Amino acid sequence: MLFYLVFFFSLLTGIVDMSLIGSYRLRGVLLLNSAIGNRLLRASSLLLRSDTINIANINQRFAHATNTLVNFVPQQEAWVVERMGKFHKILEPGFNLLIPLIDRIKYVQSLKEIAIEIPQQGAITLDNVQLQLDGVLYLRVVDPYKASYGVDDPEFAITQLAQTTMRSEVGKISLDTVFKEREQLNVSIVEAINKAADPWGLQCMRYEIRDMTMPVKIQEAMQMQVEAERRKRAAILESEGRRDAAINVAEGEKRARILASEAAMQQQINEAQGEAEAIMMRANARAAGIKKVSEALSGKGGDDAAALNIAEQYVSAFGQLAKQTNTVIVPSNVSDASSMVAQALSVYKQLTKSANAPLS
Repeated sequence: MLFYLVFFFSLLTGIVDMSLIGSYRLRGVLLLNSAIGNRLLRASSLLLRSDTINIANINQRFAHATNTLVNFVPQQEAWVVERMGKFHKILEPGFNLLIPLIDRIKYVQSLKEIAIEIPQQGAITLDNVQLQLDGVLYLRVVDPYKASYGVDDPEFAITQLAQTTMRSEVGKISLDTVFKEREQLNVSIVEAINKAADPWGLQCMRYEIRDMTMPVKIQEAMQMQVEAERRKRAAILESEGRRDAAINVAEGEKRARILASEAAMQQQINEAQGEAEAIMMRANARAAGIKKVSEALSGKGGDDAAALNIAEQYVSAFGQLAKQTNTVIVPSNVSDASSMVAQALSVYKQLTKSANAPLS
């Protein structure tokens, strides 16, 4: 009875290895060799485990778990079970029951997203430039059945597929496009990988080109191109600066001339307005004077006052003959008073015209 109890506990704890059973005979008693007996005795001290079996290497794609009748599948894992060598079912996370010796946990697939380094490899661009590229591939298992039976080594297969896809996609574009559209290149690689990896139950989440190495001559040529481009930009900026400076100077001179012409025009307008006002004032004053004289002449004693004024002007006119170049004809009969008055009036009119003539 104790023997069967120990054997049952051994089956539950996953300690029994059927390959260690040397021989058995069914006559009511199971005969075991000494090695099996010692191992069963050591296992009798263990208790029934209710937790999951610890997987030694989480990155191992074909890890095996032991069927312990009562199995607890961890979250984000899928256990592929075979019954008598044939696929039976996939265990979901949580509590699961399996028949020992008949059901076997063949594969343990992790459903977490993992990162795989893609080794450096050579690729030739469309313009025949050889590049050395490496990258990082992020993928996860979406179909545990396909990942277990669709390919022998999923990680190796997806790595080789990523390398060939990257070479193919780089060969479709030029070197400048590789630098300018690096993100689009990553997207194209992901699409090509997903299309080819669908039968394997794998999905590529994203791909990143990590490092890109070019030949030394290409690097030197690109450096010279960058320096030439910088010199070109510097020359353009310098010429644009000189152009802007010349434009600013011309605009300043233009503005100065406009302001000077506007000032001269305003000055002439002001002078003309001043002269016009002066002429009007003189004309008004003369008109007022004439009006006063007319009023005085029309009054009592106006004729005598006019004659006296004419005589005074006549005498003054003779005083001005020596100062002016005007020629005056003096009548021969000086004793004739009327002729003298007429002559005086003539001299008066001549002087009046000279006084009122505009200055040239």
